[in-house]
This record gives sequence, C-alpha cells and structure tokens, in this order.
Amino acid sequence: MNRRGYGTVIAPMLSLLLLWQLCNCQAELNDSTLRLHQYRHNILNGTSVWSLPLPLPVPLQTDKDSLKDVTEAGRHGAHLTHSSVIYGLTEVANTSNVNAVCHAQLKHLQRGILNKQPWAMKALDASGSKSSGFIFGQNYWLGSREACQSVQRPVGITLSKNYERVMHYGLITQPAPFDMDYRVVYLRHSSPWQVEIKLMSEQVLHIGLCLPSSCQSREIEGLTSDYVTGSFADNDIFELQPEVLYMKDLKLRDAFYDRLSFKLVVASVLATCAFMMCAQQLSVGKQLPPEGQEDDAGLAPVESELWRVLYSLLKWHPLQNFVSCYDVSSNWRKMFAMRESNSRDIPLINGLRSGCAIFILIFHVFWYMYFTVHNKTVLISYAEQIFFQYVSSAPLLVDVFFTISGFLQTYNFMRNTKQMDAVRQNGLLANAKLYGKLLFHRYLRLGPLYLIVMGSVDLVFAYIGDTSVYHINERFDELCTQHWWRNLLFIQNLFDHREMCLNWSWSLACDMQFFVLANAMLFLYAKRPKFAQLATVGGLLATIIWSYGIGIHHNYEFSFDSMYATGSLIYISSFVRVLPYIVGSMAAWCLVERRLQYELSDLQERGLWHFCLLAFIVCIYSTVKRDLGYLITISLFVLGRVIFSLCVCWMIAGSARGRGVWWSRLLEAPIFQHINRLSYAIYLLNPLVISFVYSLTTSSTHVDPLMLGVVTCGFAMIVYLLSIVYSMAFEVPYSNLSSLLLRRNCKPKTT
Repeated sequence: MNRRGYGTVIAPMLSLLLLWQLCNCQAELNDSTLRLHQYRHNILNGTSVWSLPLPLPVPLQTDKDSLKDVTEAGRHGAHLTHSSVIYGLTEVANTSNVNAVCHAQLKHLQRGILNKQPWAMKALDASGSKSSGFIFGQNYWLGSREACQSVQRPVGITLSKNYERVMHYGLITQPAPFDMDYRVVYLRHSSPWQVEIKLMSEQVLHIGLCLPSSCQSREIEGLTSDYVTGSFADNDIFELQPEVLYMKDLKLRDAFYDRLSFKLVVASVLATCAFMMCAQQLSVGKQLPPEGQEDDAGLAPVESELWRVLYSLLKWHPLQNFVSCYDVSSNWRKMFAMRESNSRDIPLINGLRSGCAIFILIFHVFWYMYFTVHNKTVLISYAEQIFFQYVSSAPLLVDVFFTISGFLQTYNFMRNTKQMDAVRQNGLLANAKLYGKLLFHRYLRLGPLYLIVMGSVDLVFAYIGDTSVYHINERFDELCTQHWWRNLLFIQNLFDHREMCLNWSWSLACDMQFFVLANAMLFLYAKRPKFAQLATVGGLLATIIWSYGIGIHHNYEFSFDSMYATGSLIYISSFVRVLPYIVGSMAAWCLVERRLQYELSDLQERGLWHFCLLAFIVCIYSTVKRDLGYLITISLFVLGRVIFSLCVCWMIAGSARGRGVWWSRLLEAPIFQHINRLSYAIYLLNPLVISFVYSLTTSSTHVDPLMLGVVTCGFAMIVYLLSIVYSMAFEVPYSNLSSLLLRRNCKPKTT
C-alpha cells in the first residue's frame, strides 16, 4: 500500500480516538461537578459530613463554580478575621498554643465556617462580635448561649413540610461533630470613644464564645490575648486596647458546697424548721386530753410514740417557752393583724417607713440594672431628668429612717419613767448591766435575720460568680469571707465602701452605732441633764461642720460619679449621717418635755402640714441640677437634710398628738402596719433578689421606662413574698423571744 493509502486509513482512526478521549474527559468533569454540588447540598441540609465521599480534585481553570467558591471563601475569611472573635481565634490557633485535639477541632470549625456548614454557622452566630452602641456603654458582646446549646443538640421545634422554605434545614437538624461549650471571656478596654461614668467597672468587654469543649480555659485566654493584640487591633477604629482579665466556663464549681456559709445556712434552716415543727406539736399537744384518756387521739399509731417522746421533752418549761416563739400560726396572725391605734402609738410612722422602703426598692431596681444594661449613659440621663428624681433621690429617704429611729429611741426612753428612775438611782455597775441588756435585746431583734441574709448573699454571689455571664464587680462572696466580722459587730460602714460585705447594710450599721451613742447620752441625761443637752447640741454642730469640711475638701457634687467616689467619706459615714438622728432625738425631747408649747388655729396647722409636705418634695427634687458647684452643693446637702428631718419630725409629732390632714391620714392606714412589720426584711432582701435575677439573664438589658415599671412591680411582689418567709423564720421568733425575756425580767421576784 502506498503512503496515500495509509494516510487515508490512519486519519479517520486518529480522529475517532481523539473524539473518544474528549468525551471521556467531559464525562469525568461533569461527574465531578455533579458530586461537588451534591456534597454542598447535603451539607447544607443536614446530611452527616462523615458519611459523604469527598469530591475529586478538579482543576480550577475548568470549574468556574469552584473558582468562585475559593474567591468567596478568601473574601469571607479576610472579613471574619477582623470582625469575628471566634474566627480570629481559629486563625491564631496552632499546635504551640493549644493542645492537639483543640487545634484540630478549631481548624475544623474554621473550614466549616468557610464552607458554610450549618453547625459551624450556628457556632459563628452564637458567638459574640462587635455590637453597635459602644459609645454609650455596649460592652456586652454575648452572642447567644441558647444558640450555642443548639449547636450540640438539635432545636426542639416542629416545622410543617406543607410549606416551602428558603432556609437550610441543617440549621435545625445538624449537630456539631464534636462537643461545644459556651464560655465568656472578659477584657478590660481603655477606649477614649466610650462615655466613662466612673461607676464601678463599666469598661469591661463581655465576649461570648461557642468553642470546642476540648479547648481549656487558659488556652482560650492565651488565644484571645494573641488575637486582640494582632488582627483585632489592626482594624480597631475605637482604639480599645483590650487586656484579657479572665474567662468563665459558666459551670458551678464543687467548692460551692464546701463553703462555710453553705453549711451554716443549711443548718440554720433545718434548725428553724425543727423548732417550727416542735412548736406545732406543742400547740397540738395542748389540745390533747389529759394523760390516760384516749392517749392516741388525733395521732397515727406510728407517730404517737415519736410525738409523745418529743412532747415529754417539751414539758421542760424554759424549752417550751423558747419553742413557742416559733409557732407559725401565732406569728402569722401577728404579722397580718390590723389593730386600732391607741394613744401611745404613732401610726404615721408605719406609712413613712413603708413608703420609704418601697421607694428604696425602686431605686435598687435601677441601681442594680446598671451592671447589665448596655446603654448606661441613657440610664444615667434618665436619672437626671425631673420626672425620675423621686427614684434617683431615693437614697435621701434613708434619712427618714434615721430621723424616726432617733425620735423613737428618745421618745420611748424618756416616757419609760420607771426605767428613767432606775437609771438615776443606779450606780455605775448597775447602769452598765442595764445598758448591756438594752444592747443585747437590740442585737437579738436585728441580728438573726441579718446574719441569715448575709449567709444567703455569700452563697448567691458565689453561685452567680461562677455561672452568670456578667462580670460581677462586687464579689460579696469574697468580701464576706474576709470581712464578715465587721458586719457581725455592725461596723462595716467605718471602712471603704468598696470592701463592704452587703454594702447596702451600711445604714443598718449606722443605726446600730447611733443606738449605742443615743443610749449612752440618755443615760447621761438621766444623771446630768444639762451636760447631755450641751453634748447633743455640740454633736449637731460638729456633724454640720464636718460635713462642710469634707464636702469642700473633695469638691463634692450631686453627680453620680462624685457621689460614688466620696461614698466612704460622705454617703455612708456615721459622722455625716448622724445629723437626722440627732434632729429626731431633739424633736422627741421637746415633745416629751413640752418645751415647745404653741397654740395654732386649724387653718395655721393645716398650712404647716402642707408646707412640710412641700418642703419634703422640694428636698427630694433639689438634686435635679447636679452641677451647681461644690459650695452650693454641700450647703444644699447639709441644710436640706436639716429641713428634711424637721419636716419628718413635725409629721411624727403631729401624729403623736392625734393631729393631721388628709394625706397624713393616708399614711396612717392600717395596711401600712403590715408592710411596716416587713420593712426590715424588705430592706435586707431586695438588693439580693434584684441582683440575683438580673445576673441570671443571658443577654444585656435595655433601658426602657415602661418596661422598667413592669419589672419593678414584679420585683416588689417577689421581695414581698420572700420577706414574709424570711421574717416568719428569722425575725418574728426572735422578737418574740426578746419580749419573753423582758416580761420574765419584769416579773416581781417572790421570796
């Protein structure tokens, strides 16, 4: 065959072979592309990652979709590195700063985010990132704790298949391939682009992270520190300069159950329950027929022997009297009793105390909201508006309690002529014993409830310190462990207010100290009246001069930052806060000794009543202008409190004489008798309840006046119900015991 014949045969064969090869390549390419799209579809709609074959590598130049995906992944990665903390941590993670398992899972999470796998997208979405509102205090980049939990466990929601949805169903059904935990890392920033109010530690960023459980806390802290000093800082327009403080895994530590306060509180509750059961059995035993007549009446056979043995123990008269103090039914009737006022009562005091306790509770709702609110500047601005002055000036109402305490202490002591005569006739040793007895009964009435609340606060703050998403600035669990003895002696207000266990109990410490000094002065008055009068007037002048000196020296203003900075020197200082107590004592002395005799017409007296109410309101609203200069401010602070206390004294004295007007009659309503009996428990418990509830929230709160009103009503109801329980268990029984001891001491001795 010639060459022309070979060429004629070979050319068609080569053409067919080339065509066959091209068809095979195209089929392989189409099959690879199909499997790649099937992989993406299954990943987005909940099919397990591990059950799918990986797509074959395809040349980038032959697959436009793959080229687009790689480009998008690179663009998303660059953006997420600067905007997402959790993605930034996956970027800086390597085998030298985390353990091998953590490193592998972080990289798996990173790839899952770039590939838009549902479980990884949920983890990204559940983690905190930069939020708007930073300038006004948005430091809570918490993400969502519930969303992180849904990464581990499918969301319990049923969706009908009758409707088309554009969502990826894997958002509901697809779990993470490894365990994930929600944690919070805390960073202190020093940005000049946030309003700094100088109230505790508002410049702490809270960043929620949904991370693999295999990563240890110290490793995450290290990763965060590397990230915020690298990629995060490079794109930080707010100049945060953050510094990692610590991290929480939000799990309660076993040490919680080893705390001494836990054991003491549990023991106190069990002992109180036992005493209540004994009191109930004693009450039932008194209703049983005499021995030998239907011994088992009213008791089951098995219970009979047990209760009879217990009843035989309770036949010891002193123990029987003690246990009777815990009788629930009797104490319940006493707490809710509404009795008519007699000539020795001052019914207006019930209304004053009740109203002030409620307004202070409202103030605490705003105050403890500050630690969880993400627009702190707006919250403070509300507090400076005239409409909310009755809330922001509520701390002034503490002076009402001091005025009432000073008035009643002097009024009751001087009207007890038998005790006054005993003091005059007694020698130094006998008066020292009487003084000690008065102090003992005061402590017996106030101490038990105070101590059980202190133990409860220690436990609650130990709990929220471990489990709350918020940075707890006032760690009372640590402060109470160190400084419990100060509270035991009622001297906690003599130290820095930032080191106080139960810092709201400063007024209780002041009141106890004033009681000690007032009793000493009254004992002195019984012996040497002129000297006691001069000492009292000198004390009043001294506290006024001291207040002026401290205020001028520290440039005191009504702004919240100035008031907080001078809290130890002015706000909780016994030397400053004794002023209304002295004014109340002097008013009671004038009333008992009838030193201020006057005759007023009905019109003049009603005018004075209304003038006192007007002055009272003006004093409350005197802080609406908070930048008046330190000299005017301290003058308003001192003289305003004198006028404020005098108005309260006029109201009390008028009620004691049976006088009043329509609004004073409202304060004398019988319902306030009940609230007044609970005012001590309300005062101690409301900060504990409010701070505990706020700390359990999983997202920061927003200031809204309408919702605050609703929340305040809820808090008031919770505190009221809890106060009944605490008062029935730890206040009323010891008040009964004090009265029992006083009655026993007053009985004449028989020879």
